[in-house]
Amino acid sequence: MAEVNRRRLLTGGAAALAAGAALTQSGAAQSATPQGGFGTAVEPFHGTHQAGIATAAQAHALFIALDLVPGAGRDQLSAVLKLWSADAARLTQGVPALADTEPELALRPARLTVTVGLGPAVFVRAGLAHRLPATVYEMPGFGTDRLDPRWCGGDLLLQICAEDPVALAHAARVLLKNVRRFVVPRWRQSGFRHAAGADRSGATMRNLMGQVDGTANLREPAEFDRHVWDDGGRQPWFAGGTVLVLRRIRAEMDAWDELDRESKELAVGRRLDTGAPLTGERESDQPDLTAQVGGIPVIPPNAHIALARHRTEDELMLRRPYNYDDPPPPGTTTDSGLLFAVYQRDPGRSFVPVQRRLAAADALNRWVTTIGTATFAILPGTNGGYLGQSLLG
Repeated sequence: MAEVNRRRLLTGGAAALAAGAALTQSGAAQSATPQGGFGTAVEPFHGTHQAGIATAAQAHALFIALDLVPGAGRDQLSAVLKLWSADAARLTQGVPALADTEPELALRPARLTVTVGLGPAVFVRAGLAHRLPATVYEMPGFGTDRLDPRWCGGDLLLQICAEDPVALAHAARVLLKNVRRFVVPRWRQSGFRHAAGADRSGATMRNLMGQVDGTANLREPAEFDRHVWDDGGRQPWFAGGTVLVLRRIRAEMDAWDELDRESKELAVGRRLDTGAPLTGERESDQPDLTAQVGGIPVIPPNAHIALARHRTEDELMLRRPYNYDDPPPPGTTTDSGLLFAVYQRDPGRSFVPVQRRLAAADALNRWVTTIGTATFAILPGTNGGYLGQSLLG
């Protein structure tokens, strides 16, 4: 019966998905979910925007890029998005996916979110080049980039986040195995932040270089409306979507370890213990880039905080970074760094000008190297249909 339902999904799509939405809203997820612990917590799947963006960041993230198989086009893309939508609508609510062969692993979603995006090239492959948002394009090369093709590009993106790595791994397995006829893997990147409950202070996350990362971030709904969500002005189907630029930034930890603490703080422009700017006392204090002592700037003009700080309202964007720590190559101690995920309405007005400043003069450039980049149109949310229906329907 599950196989019959899946065939109907591929041909009918929206009707089956609407039924799935009704199931999760009827309370079936609650009856299937064990009692107690944060493992029972759920994030909504349906809505104007996809979850996993404005959602409070979970402890674990997995970014997976895939390409359509040779010869595939619009029909295969539609099939993938329908399958992912139906399965994600259930898994995020603690309900096993259709034909789930390990249904017990789905019962503790632990704030699972599944976010889907499309790379620029897939619009051409699907015969939809005329519907590609002008804001979605591969980023220009920056002077400090040392890009490895293993971490670049992709037709489709799955961004899967959860508080529990078991919930995340199960969701990835289900979502990938059900579309393997249509796609081939391109790259897979795993990231982490502090575990749920490990730090109840509300402080900003720290990267593996010890710095707070993401202090001056967007938080208010009005800020998201202005700087993150597309308004559909140029491509009406894209209203409620956003643009993700994902950068893989390797930290040269062995060299960073040789630097004394004062030099590290001058390079960043913040105190490592509190995250406060060198001109303040608390992390939330605004940096004073004009302050001097004896004619010498307190925060050097090439400090990371001085160059990364927005200079116009258009440069505001949402940062949702994750650390990575992978097996190191022979002869090295670590392979660590940051999966820098930034969401915005228009990267040309936000990410690109900031990154150009950083590439030109950032004091941290001696210890960080961008080795991967990819851009995706994060699809608008859905309220009972499937993700991408406004584009393909």
